[in-house]
Amino acid sequence: MSDLVAIGYDSLSTAQQVAENVAQAQKAHIIELDDLVVVERQQDGKIKLHQPSMAGAGAVTGALWGGLIGLIFFMPLLGMALGAAGGAAAGALSDYGVDDDFMKQLGTALEPGGAAVIALVRKVSVDKILPEIKIPGKVIQTSLSIENEEALRQALAAAGKS
Repeated sequence: MSDLVAIGYDSLSTAQQVAENVAQAQKAHIIELDDLVVVERQQDGKIKLHQPSMAGAGAVTGALWGGLIGLIFFMPLLGMALGAAGGAAAGALSDYGVDDDFMKQLGTALEPGGAAVIALVRKVSVDKILPEIKIPGKVIQTSLSIENEEALRQALAAAGKS
């Protein structure tokens, strides 16, 4: 089961930096994510979702598999083209995780110009991720245990004092 964590920030650039830090923590196997999105409330009050595109990754993977299959049938270029198209389509359709309507609703709670990082966390090493929090923010919503949510709040508060 995954846990939802939403942390608010004063600016889009800060939230994007935090999202990048979380993505790096995933590459270091400190955290496993099902979804990671930055929600922005623009100055005019409009809500914008910044989600990583899966279409590009799908196209590359599809092209590789299509090329291999094409080699078997002596049509590698056709195989790569069909594989890339199929992979891009599959990647674009694989938007799963946190519901877009929920994220937009959460965005209305932000101040204009503010942003939030929303993560759907599958697995995390709490003792390793908390020291990685270097940018203060405000917990908006979580489905964490009371103990883990309090540890997160303390880590965010301590980040603002260092």
